[in-house]
Amino acid sequence: MRVLLVAAALFAAAPAMAEAPAATRLTLADAATAPVRATIIDGARWSCEGATCTAAGGTEQPATRACRRVVQKFGRVTAFSYKGVALGADELAVCNA
Repeated sequence: MRVLLVAAALFAAAPAMAEAPAATRLTLADAATAPVRATIIDGARWSCEGATCTAAGGTEQPATRACRRVVQKFGRVTAFSYKGVALGADELAVCNA
């Protein structure tokens, strides 16, 4: 009986785990430009530790636009992944321009 209860609990939790939001993160070219406090950009709450920043929430927009908006506030980035979409080298160059 206990085995069935555990199996039922795991089965019920599986959809919640599968729907976890895709990661939104970046790596700054210069950690010194990272904000000290959490910063809201287009509804996303960005928090940084060193050169690595992560975000929660935010409006729906193309990853390239989100990157440009963040670069305006934080400075150049060496990596950018927005809601699971990682930018390539060419897109990062445009973002940082």
